[in-house]
Amino acid sequence: MAGTTDKAKNTATVDATQRPRDAATLIIVDDTDTTPKILMGKRRTDQVFMPGKFVFPGGRVDATDKDIASADELADDEARKLLHDMKGHPSPGRARAIAMAGIREVFEETGIIIGHATDQPPTTEVPGWSDFFKNGYLPSLSNLCFFARAITPPGRPRRYDTRVFCLPASHIGFDTGQRDEELSEIGWYTIEDSTQLDLPPITRVILEDLHDQLKSGPLGPSRKAVPYYHQRRGTFFRDLIDID
Repeated sequence: MAGTTDKAKNTATVDATQRPRDAATLIIVDDTDTTPKILMGKRRTDQVFMPGKFVFPGGRVDATDKDIASADELADDEARKLLHDMKGHPSPGRARAIAMAGIREVFEETGIIIGHATDQPPTTEVPGWSDFFKNGYLPSLSNLCFFARAITPPGRPRRYDTRVFCLPASHIGFDTGQRDEELSEIGWYTIEDSTQLDLPPITRVILEDLHDQLKSGPLGPSRKAVPYYHQRRGTFFRDLIDID
């Protein structure tokens, strides 16, 4: 599931009343070979949330994400599914910000740009986005597939309401080769190989869903129902987000 931009040492106390924060993670799938591979990285052992675990790149939504210019927008059905059971104050702008956060976090953690080249990138200094724009790209949302949602259970050092997106690697605009220190051992793994890594339980569940999806057809925006993992009164639920 999502990584975070939280660089705090692994000494946090648990706040049982904390509300989950919006977050996004992105599964990039290289399906050019017979056996698809996915991009994953290992979180540092000094991090508060999921230390030492292998995860998909991602993290929490920043306030600036909602106002960032993009080359295109989310498919209508993906935006509608993101609004389902949105906590707090639901809005299309907030749904868009969640998707944008996934693109930003992938860039920060792996150096990969999901976007289209432009001759006129924004020049204003925006934390988390300025370096993205300096490469001459605008983020692209139209090919993102909202794939799963998972809320961190109570009693954890951090809680996130994470939306998981999928994207074929063919939509990578550019790989800068530069990355922050959020993830180490970044690499492309088959789903079978990834099951041998130190994974959070929810990541294993989502990988099973991904394996089934890849067998049934290509990834992309659609009206397909989205699994929604969460707990109520200590019981784990797998609901479906369905707009039909």
